[in-house]
Amino acid sequence: MPANGTSDMAAAEVKPTVKGLNRTEALASIMQDPVWDVVVVGGGATGAGVALDAASRGLKTLLLEAQDFSAGTSSRSTKLIHGGVRYLKNPRDWGLVHDALVERKRLIDNCPQLVHAEPFVLPCFKKWEREIYMAGLGFYGAMAGKDQIGRTRMLKPEEAEKVLPGVKTEGLLGGVEFFDAQFDDARLNIALIRTAATHGAVCLNYMPVVGLERIGGLIQSVTVEDKHTGESHRIRTKMVFNCAGVWADQIRRLADPQAAQLLRFSRGTHVVVDRSFLPGDAGMLIPKTRDGRVLFAIPWHNAVLLGTTDVEVREAEFDPQPSEDEIAFILETASGYLAKPLYRSDVLAAFAGLRPLLRVPAGQSSTAQASRSHSVISEFGNMITIAGGKWTSYRRMAEDAMLEATLRHLIEPRLCITKDLPILVDETFNPEVIEEAACQGPENDAKVIEYALYARDFEGACTAEDILWRRLRVGVLNAARAQELLPKVAAALEGREYAAPAASVANEAETHAEEAAVQCSGKAADEVAEVSTEPSSKSVKPEVSAEALETPTAAEEVVKSAEADAEVLAEPSSKSETPEVSVKALETPTTAEEVVKSAEADAEVLAEPSSKSETPEVSVKALETPTAAEEVVKSAEADAEVVKSADADAEVLAEPSSKSEKPKVSVKAQKTPTAAEEVVKSADADAEVLAEPSSNRKSKRFWHR
Repeated sequence: MPANGTSDMAAAEVKPTVKGLNRTEALASIMQDPVWDVVVVGGGATGAGVALDAASRGLKTLLLEAQDFSAGTSSRSTKLIHGGVRYLKNPRDWGLVHDALVERKRLIDNCPQLVHAEPFVLPCFKKWEREIYMAGLGFYGAMAGKDQIGRTRMLKPEEAEKVLPGVKTEGLLGGVEFFDAQFDDARLNIALIRTAATHGAVCLNYMPVVGLERIGGLIQSVTVEDKHTGESHRIRTKMVFNCAGVWADQIRRLADPQAAQLLRFSRGTHVVVDRSFLPGDAGMLIPKTRDGRVLFAIPWHNAVLLGTTDVEVREAEFDPQPSEDEIAFILETASGYLAKPLYRSDVLAAFAGLRPLLRVPAGQSSTAQASRSHSVISEFGNMITIAGGKWTSYRRMAEDAMLEATLRHLIEPRLCITKDLPILVDETFNPEVIEEAACQGPENDAKVIEYALYARDFEGACTAEDILWRRLRVGVLNAARAQELLPKVAAALEGREYAAPAASVANEAETHAEEAAVQCSGKAADEVAEVSTEPSSKSVKPEVSAEALETPTAAEEVVKSAEADAEVLAEPSSKSETPEVSVKALETPTTAEEVVKSAEADAEVLAEPSSKSETPEVSVKALETPTAAEEVVKSAEADAEVVKSADADAEVLAEPSSKSEKPKVSVKAQKTPTAAEEVVKSADADAEVLAEPSSNRKSKRFWHR
């Protein structure tokens, strides 16, 4: 039984609405050693698109992914399905923009659950800027023709502020509203994979290609290695589609170690901040950054996504990380357009992805200038490599690749049906609702675990990272919560109980202690120390009663201990002597050095009346609450010793005059806060009790807050 109480059997009883991804069945398929019509290498957007196109044409299709589906570039995008506003400045890219706008509308129609139209506002702060951008964005919208998804319009300053709450209003001269589309990249990737599986494709993740066997100028088989078992498998095929993205050149060199480099790589970083910075429904387009790109601020999954950058890198890493310089650049640029400035502490999460770009022509030095057009290359006899491209054009890229394979007689000629083919989305769970709850706190962890078991059984998830970063988007939205959930989800996937580390238990106890202290501090401020004196006709012993602190961390244990420790008994003799009161109040800080110093200072209580009945002075320094559960136990054991010490130390000898009567002193101590600095100040002030009978022996009360 997993830690949250959800059994594997309970998870298995939930039936998917779309054909699931069963790894055991997929492995059994390749063990039968068939000859596949098509082997697709790569399980990102491009590979998923090719697998769906091939399977929907009736071809025997196998897809192989080295990591998790979409774990590379395809889950690290700006979450936009768009034509590409920045390509308008180059007329040679206008065809690319038009094709992407057509594909944008098709994707909205084929998968409305995951892709939807999104309004954007370009805020303007310079004269004539609004009119200039209106002309460009109006042209951008018109390029879609009948496939437009919204009307472009100019906004007055007050309209821009209303449509885009959170924008900087100082100097705002208006803006331009236009429309593009937004989506969830990783979930769309999984939907494509599952739709391909519904049409007969076999899809396996964590199955990297490690070798290609070429005989007679053609690739005869592919060798793969199962990352989970280490086993190798030889897979026979009629042809190979190389859809490995930024790793496409590595696959090509398995066929020919001397193959020339086709791609260069660009890292794009994104930052996630709280939704309060842009609370409306519209996104914001910052038209120009210092590296020649545009920057988007997009409401996404109850947060705001900021991006992206463009930094050329030499190596294609499996898990690229954003640099601090890139994060600072994004925050600085966005702050110039937002009402509230952004700081590093506002970043909830940051992620980076690598773009596969075709090698740029001579003289073009920046990857920001590189086109996102794609190229379909036939090589090594029966391999088709797809290089470049972007998410929006994945379907068109797959269609072009299948056409190339048909023209080269690598596959049978069959019609493409993906233009209006619905993409199937499993609606058994609502992942967006689950991840939003997960980001709020651990009280919702059970929902995450329940979905994790389902995703393991039906969505091809193998690890906790697969769940939290790609089936859910917790890792992208809130890095801290993702790290808290990782060991819990991992334990659930393995079918074992989750045992929290000892350090986590201590930290949680300390957190609860601090919260309790905050709640108790208000009550402590309302308590008073009451001192009353009532002389009698004969000299009798004074009685001192001190009620000690109530500790906020272990309410029931420590209150009893504190009440016992603070009892002070005073008994004067028959002769007038100097009364001495010594009260030892236990302090339990977290370090031994502080304990010694505090014990020496807090235990000093001096009171010395004159020959006549004067003011006895009592100083009581209260306990400091330990912050960890272990310290509370030690404190409780030490309290018993303090009681004995207090009985001995608190003896008071006093002999008032013939008319002196019994003073009665009552000290009520304040509750102790958890911060050491507050305890010192509060104890010095709250523990002072003064009792001074008047000349006519009437009682007098002193109130001390």
